Order: sequence, then C-alpha cells, then structure tokens
Amino acid sequence: MAYTATLEEENKEIARRYKKMLSATYQHLSKTDKEMIRKAFDVAVDAHKDQRRKTGEPYIYHPIAVASIVANEIGLGATSIMCALMHDVVEDSEAYTFEDIEGLFGETVAKIVNGLTKISRLNKEQEVSIQAENFRKMLLTLNDDVRVILIKIADRLHNMQTMDAMPHHKQIKISSETLYIYAPLAHRLGLYNIKTELEDLGLKYTEPEVFNDILTKIKESKEQQVEYIKAFTQSVEKTLDKENFDYVIKGRTKSIYSIRKKMLNQGVSFDEIYDKFAIRIIYSSELPDEKFNAWKIYSIITDSFNPNPNRLRDWISQPKSTGYESLHITVMGPKGRWVEVQIRSRRMDEIAEKGYAAHFKYKHGSEKESGLENWLNKLKETLENPDINAVDFVEQFKLNLYAKEIYVFTPQGDIKSLPKGSTPLDFAFAIHTDVGMMCRGAKVNGKLVPLSHTLSSGDQVQIITSTSQKPKLSWLDFAQTARAKSKIKAALKEDQKLVANDGKEVLERKLRHLKVPFNEKTVNELVSYFKLKTSHDLFYRLGNGGIDNQQLKNFVSQRSNAIYNFFKNTIRRGEKKPTENKNDELTDKFDLLVFGKDDEKLEYKLAQCCNPIPGDKVFGFVTVSDGIKVHKQNCPNAISMQSQFAYRVISAKWIDSSQQEHKVLLKLTGIDHMGLVNEVTHIISSNMNVNIYNINISGGQSVFTGQITVGIKNNDQLKKLMQKLKKIDGIDKISRLNS
Repeated sequence: MAYTATLEEENKEIARRYKKMLSATYQHLSKTDKEMIRKAFDVAVDAHKDQRRKTGEPYIYHPIAVASIVANEIGLGATSIMCALMHDVVEDSEAYTFEDIEGLFGETVAKIVNGLTKISRLNKEQEVSIQAENFRKMLLTLNDDVRVILIKIADRLHNMQTMDAMPHHKQIKISSETLYIYAPLAHRLGLYNIKTELEDLGLKYTEPEVFNDILTKIKESKEQQVEYIKAFTQSVEKTLDKENFDYVIKGRTKSIYSIRKKMLNQGVSFDEIYDKFAIRIIYSSELPDEKFNAWKIYSIITDSFNPNPNRLRDWISQPKSTGYESLHITVMGPKGRWVEVQIRSRRMDEIAEKGYAAHFKYKHGSEKESGLENWLNKLKETLENPDINAVDFVEQFKLNLYAKEIYVFTPQGDIKSLPKGSTPLDFAFAIHTDVGMMCRGAKVNGKLVPLSHTLSSGDQVQIITSTSQKPKLSWLDFAQTARAKSKIKAALKEDQKLVANDGKEVLERKLRHLKVPFNEKTVNELVSYFKLKTSHDLFYRLGNGGIDNQQLKNFVSQRSNAIYNFFKNTIRRGEKKPTENKNDELTDKFDLLVFGKDDEKLEYKLAQCCNPIPGDKVFGFVTVSDGIKVHKQNCPNAISMQSQFAYRVISAKWIDSSQQEHKVLLKLTGIDHMGLVNEVTHIISSNMNVNIYNINISGGQSVFTGQITVGIKNNDQLKKLMQKLKKIDGIDKISRLNS
C-alpha cells in the first residue's frame, strides 16, 4: 500500500512519536536533559528535512525510533538519546560537521556521533557483505565509547524491523550481517530481548518459509500454552499467596530462531520439541532478601513438582559476566511434561531486559551510563593485538560472545568465570599473562591433568609453573579463550623472530662460503625460489634447519645458469618483488594436511562437494569404500555427516610442514657418571629448542643405557642434536630407534 500522508499529518506524527519516545524513557531525565534532547531533535529534523525512507515516510521517523529503542529497550540516558537522534546527521547532511556538533553539544556527544558515522561509512563502502576487516574497524570503535555499539545495535534493530521495502538481495545481506555479528553482540551485552528479535528477524529474511511455518505453529499452540500456564499457576498460587509474596507468573515462548536451531541440532520436528516456552515467576523483594526469597520460591515449586536435578542453573549465587541473574529449574509439570521455570526478582528481570543500563542503575545509582565503561575493559583483550589478521580477530571476538560460562575456583577459593570448554591453559592466562606463559602443568581437584583437560563448573584448579617453560605451537589446539590464543600467538612470534635472527646470520655465512653476495636482491631470489612469502619466512626456515646446505647449493647452481637467469628475469618483470611484511603469519604457508590429535599423515582425497583448499578449516570423513574424504567445516553436507555418522568423523587441519614437530626415539649407551642426565637434558632443551617427551635412563656397574623421546622439526635438526649429544663425556653411542 502506497504512502499518502499530507505534510500536516506528517508533522503531527513526528511530534507524536517524539513525545512518545520522551515519555517512555527508562532513566530519569532532568529539565536540562530534556532541553538538550529537544535541541538534538531540532538539529536532526533540520538535517533530514528533505530525506525520505524507501517506504516514502519522512527520514526523521528512523532517528526517533532508534532513540526510542536506546531510551526504553536498552535504557540509556540523555547523552545516548541525543546521539541516537543525530546518528546520521553528519553522514547525510552537508549542513552540519563534527565541529558543529561539538560546539552545540560538547566533546562526548561529538565523539559518539563520529564513531557512529565511521561505522555507517563502512557499511556503504561495500555493497557485498561487510568483510572481517570492516567488523574489526567497527569493534575498534569500542575504544572510543561503548555507547557507540549500543546505539548501532538499536539502529540495526530498527532497520531490521522496517526492511520490507528493500530489494531481496539487500534483505539477505543485512540479515546475514545481523546474525553474524549484531545478535551475538547484543547477547554479550545482556540485551536478550533485542538479541532474540534480531535473530528472529534475521531468520525471517534468510529463511522466510521456515520462519512463517514456525510462527504459524506458535500462534496455533498459543491457546494450549495459556491453558498449561493456568494449570501450573493453580498448583503454586495458594502457597505463594500464603507466604505473602508480591509476584506475577507469565509464560515466555522460545524465540522462532532458537526453536529452529533446536529442530536442526536434535533432528526433530516442531511438535517433538517440548520446551517451547518457559514459565517465569517475578517477585518483589528488598535487596538483602532477594537470594533467600528466590530459594524459598524454589522450595514451593519443588514441593508441587519434581525437579530435574541435572537442569538446575543458579545464576543468583554467581551471576553471568553480562550481569544476568536468575534461578532456572526444570520440573515435571502438569500432563507429565518437562517445563523450565525461571525465578527472578523485579530488579533481576530489569537487568535481563535492559542489560547493563539496569545493572548499573541498581549498582551505581547516580553514575548512570558511566558504569558501562567497565564492560569495555573485558573486551579490550581482543583488541590489544594489532598483528592478528582480520578473520582471526572476528572469530576470536565471537568466541567470547555466545560462549556459555563455567565457574572454577583458584586454590585460595576465589571464583573465575570462563567460557564452557575452557582448559587449564585458559585458566592460567585468565589469572595473569605470566602465569599462562610459564604454565607447565595443572592440578584439577588435587589430581594432575594434561593442559588439554576440559574444565567443569566447580573445579578447583592449581597451575604449576616453571621459569624455563615457553609457549608451544600445540597449545593453540586446546586453548579456547581469545585472551589465551592471542597471548600464545604473540609469544610464538617472538620465539620465531629469535630463530629468524639466527637464520639470517647462518644465511650470510653460508652465502659467503658459496661466494654469493648477501643483499636484498639475493634474499628476494631465495624467497621466490623456495616459494615463501617474506624474507622473515626464509630466515626462520634457515634457523630451524628447514632449509639445508644442499638446497642452498641447488639454488646457487640454478642462479648461475644463464638460461635460467634469462627466463627468470623475463618472467619476473611483471611480478611484484617480495617484500617484508611484519603482519604476515608464518603459518600462512599451508602445505600439509594432518589428522587426529597426534597430527598423523594419512592417505586422503579432497571432497568434490565443497572443494577444500590449503588453509581451509576442514575435517576428515571415513567413507565405506573410498578411504578418507576431506570436507570443509562449512560444507553443505557437514551437519548431516557429523550428526548421523559422528564415529566416522576425524579432526583434520592444514599446517606448515616446516613447523610440524615429529616425535623421535633415541637410544644412548655409555659410561655412567654423576650429572650425565642433567647434561643430556640441558643440551636438548637449552641449545636446540627441542621438546623432551619421555626420558628413561638406567645404569649399573658404571654402564648406562637410555631412551629419550624428543620432538624435532626436521632431519637436519636431528643430526645436529645427535652430534652435540655424542660430544658429552661418557656417551659412547647414539642411534635412532623406530618409534
């Protein structure tokens, strides 16, 4: 239906929407606040006076709607409302600059509007879906003010609510972005209502048939739901009234998106999902009695209905890191059906609805929005590392968004919150970076466990450290948190720089011996010859023995060949000269596929359905007659294979073969003397950067035999190690056994 309002009708509607927005604000607004908001509104009306939305409506409807979401649903104060009203002013109008905004409203407002404008420009620069680099830039605006992201989420929500007039390809693009980053961000900020609406609207445009089918079925089952809540309520109302509780009981239907997710994960139909809604009991209470009253209501509920002991979730004793507090229990309700019951005070309910705005209203009183800055500190760890590539940046950021939490204890009894699936290594880095770097082992509930051990809520964890311990490449396989992963990568890079520095000296010495000048031209030729990306890669491989003398001699003989030289120069005229790039990851050279926990080399074929290439995230699938087929993790067939034939799925990953570690078993024999074992281990770990996995030396009547399992990267490194060990006084023979 076409839009047909007159100018007079529009002006009345603008005034009505503005007044409605002001009357529904969550925070208390002073007279001065209202005057400044009015001033911001007048600027926005003036800036957008000639603009229309795709529907034909005045553009000013959009800033008012965003301000309403900010003021009521997120619950922010005057500063954020002003910024929401003016979030598109500088971007869409030549009449106002940032200097104008700062002059009229001060530095804070101008800074937030500037942050919102930067994000807006990112969206418009690319017609295709926003890439990881742009998400990174957007998230970096968190350093300016967390309110930038909160207002951006409100902006995105209103755009999603009013997207019907947009072309289909734009609906898909915007919905995909929303599901990828904005919904997880809203979740992490404790904005559960907004997160739910963003997910449902995302599904509405990406899978409209599925969305409409579930929506219809929810509407059809609404009457049954009301009846069920009535039957449940009758069983507990009398007792709650008798105890003089001031409360409300209401039902909350699960979101369409979460029902769809459950149907996919469990392989069931809509009718087979029993927990499509939860019952929520919201009670009034003085702050000191809140916890006591929650458990009192719990007792009343479980007197009437049998609880499922495995489904108790106590976020009152230990709130989520988003500030969320609630007591969740699952009981066998009327008609023999499991039903989730959420018990929370009115304060807790406000925090669940409004997120941090409500949390800090109760916690800090007059501080209002300023408390939000505390949340920023928790996210800065992901923003700390400028060297990390953009895709990893977003993936690491998302690790901390949707992760369910566990609560573990230090030996002193302090509690730490970690994402579900975390290991002792994550715990060590959560305590302090230095503890993580020196982490040698861990005790969980008094027992020694490997660093890959998965922690559970309630575990007490003690970290064992050693000053000689250094991070290893294998740590990245079982570290789960963004903090641990980024710190390990940074430490590995530092180690690689040291090896590369040694390699540079080795190359200079060897080229001098081969009578080849050591200069930028030669280094670039070597980088090209060995198919590497940077000179840093070249020096690193020389430092760890990945490139040996014979390979260098082969390079020199080809270099001196005039015909090779002619063709090489002809081909290279159009090529870009390799240059040093400090941001290049050494692991960008993927040339080997390994399987399982032990990184085994196995025969395999690449699946044609998804055509994985080196560097893709992949898994192996053991077929009945065609060996191992390698699929991308996002292969269209991945979900069905992993759910139906999980026992035939094996982990796989692409690696850089020059960084792979091979376990080698060495046998030593000789004449025993004091301190021999110490000399052997010192040479292996100190001089060669080689890991010792197992050592067994026994002696008798002055003769000893020993077996040592070491991790080495290549044959050249092994030869050097054996030569150094043979020089130890008393060692007679060293041989390699088939391990």
